[in-house]
Amino acid sequence: MLKKGDLFIFGFVIILIAVSFFGVSLYKNSGKNTNKIAVIIKDNQEIQRIEIDAVNEPMEIMISGEYNDIILVEKGRIRFKEADCPDKVCVNTGWLTEKGDMAVCLPNKTMIKIEGQSSDVDIVTY
Repeated sequence: MLKKGDLFIFGFVIILIAVSFFGVSLYKNSGKNTNKIAVIIKDNQEIQRIEIDAVNEPMEIMISGEYNDIILVEKGRIRFKEADCPDKVCVNTGWLTEKGDMAVCLPNKTMIKIEGQSSDVDIVTY
């Protein structure tokens, strides 16, 4: 049987989960007029920014390091295509398409994340 304190904690956790879900949904859906910018980071250094909605032809980006990663960019999406790291979690993450999506290759210290940027800012497109 649950005690009064247990019910309070249970209720607090449910409210916390609901607020967190609402916050993430609000963040992902904010700024519908923003461009989706894929940011590729290696060893805490930004390597490249790509406006993925403006990509006209698929392209591959090779990231070298202790291991090698191949990143595939297509119109509106980006992913780790191949990696020679032991676990391949980055490859299994799949396509990143929405603001806030992220994939990481920990062994190679490489990260891809999608940010939103106001459409009135100039970005180099590929």
